[in-house]
Amino acid sequence: MNTVALRQLIAQARQQERGSQALARFLQAQLDRLHPSIRLPEDDASGALTAFVVAYIEEVPDILDAAADVAREAGIEDAVKPVLKIAEHFFLQPPALMEGHEGLEGLLDEAYLAHRLVEEVNDRYIAHLGQTLIPLDTTRANLIAHQLIGEPFANQLDEAVHHALDGMLDDASFDQPSVQAYRERLAAPDTVTAWRRWPCLSQQLGVELQFKA
Repeated sequence: MNTVALRQLIAQARQQERGSQALARFLQAQLDRLHPSIRLPEDDASGALTAFVVAYIEEVPDILDAAADVAREAGIEDAVKPVLKIAEHFFLQPPALMEGHEGLEGLLDEAYLAHRLVEEVNDRYIAHLGQTLIPLDTTRANLIAHQLIGEPFANQLDEAVHHALDGMLDDASFDQPSVQAYRERLAAPDTVTAWRRWPCLSQQLGVELQFKA
């Protein structure tokens, strides 16, 4: 995993943001149209939204590093690594539809691709194996990011994720003789122990952004 390059991209974008304030202006314009289920601090709504986006972006290399470490320790690297490489590719060589998207605002789109990839992979593993591959609930954060990005572009990004996984995690992928052994490996004590070190995105970001009851 080349997460060093990802971190460098993020650091450069944050440095650029200090001068341009492009992301801050973009998010300020979103405040009046946010869904009422998204709750922000009244005293600094714009600052909280910016903190959310930055954390959402910065989680990507952390997630990739943690997933690679856990997969290696748990003996499931062959299954996990191709998925992680796709997420990395979204950052280092983003799809053509991302052309012209720069700075932290552009990285929000790329982070959304990576997080949605994790979510989609988990959905497919739940459907076929009864449990997630990567025990990280990004659903809430992804819904917020989806609205910030806006439709129809966010829907196009969702399609890019589906296209990236086509032929990689289809039904036939779960019909292999090794699937049962792999399911047992996912439930093994050493795998469960390794997952406990996983950073919980929903808890970390939910402090500042929470859905109303």
